[in-house]
Amino acid sequence: MQQFADRIVKTAGFEYFIIALIIGNGVLLGIETSPEMVQAYGDWLHFGNHFVLGVFILEALLKMIALAPRVGRYFQDGWNLFDFSVIVFSLIPATGEYAMIARLARLLRVVRLISTIPELRLIVSTLVRSIPSMGHVMLLMGVIFYIYAITGYQLFHEHDPTHWRSLGISLLSLFRVVTLEDWTDIMYTAMEFHYLAWIYFVSFVILGTFVVINLFIAVVINNLDEAKAERLLELEPPVSRKEILQDLRSTQKALQRLEERLERMSDHPGEAQ
Repeated sequence: MQQFADRIVKTAGFEYFIIALIIGNGVLLGIETSPEMVQAYGDWLHFGNHFVLGVFILEALLKMIALAPRVGRYFQDGWNLFDFSVIVFSLIPATGEYAMIARLARLLRVVRLISTIPELRLIVSTLVRSIPSMGHVMLLMGVIFYIYAITGYQLFHEHDPTHWRSLGISLLSLFRVVTLEDWTDIMYTAMEFHYLAWIYFVSFVILGTFVVINLFIAVVINNLDEAKAERLLELEPPVSRKEILQDLRSTQKALQRLEERLERMSDHPGEAQ
């Protein structure tokens, strides 16, 4: 039974079936946003949701059986723990005070697409690993924002109080600038006060947008390379006992040949010259 369950959960067909099921569940959730479709096909939608949940429960049971008797290893994997949490939240009855929570919990089934596709798991793992390094980049970004916000307040708050009347509003204006969303309107208003105001905005765009954003990208790419290297090591098959014995035999033969060569050299010193 254990081997049968392990063989099923590791087959590509079963994986593709789960992916198709998750996508189909996403389609059902989209259809449920239409009152007309719910009124016409409500029973079928209800059956579809129960069918998807039943398959998810069966998948979790098969994975646990495949790991028997050490079922606890199932919960040691973060992605398995996430999948199990999706099942638990989906079991909340969609009636009464928990109806809204139950409906929102169904959306987690679509998020399961991340845990099912290895490439998506790699990307999410990379983003999680990048959080500590991104903290330093965020700190640098915060210092730049703070300096420019105070500078902008001192320079423009009297001429353009809409965007610079306080430190908080100045930070919001700078956030608008760094997103490059109509930031030129703020710049031209400031240039009415002084024609060199463009230096302030252009320098902030260069520092805040191009430099810092590229730092974020560099951190993510670096962690992505490390995550790929670790995944390749995990995918490498373990060395078998037969391979180790073959390597030992070849090493012994090489040592014997070297020993014989040294003996010949000691018997015939002239050959060594």
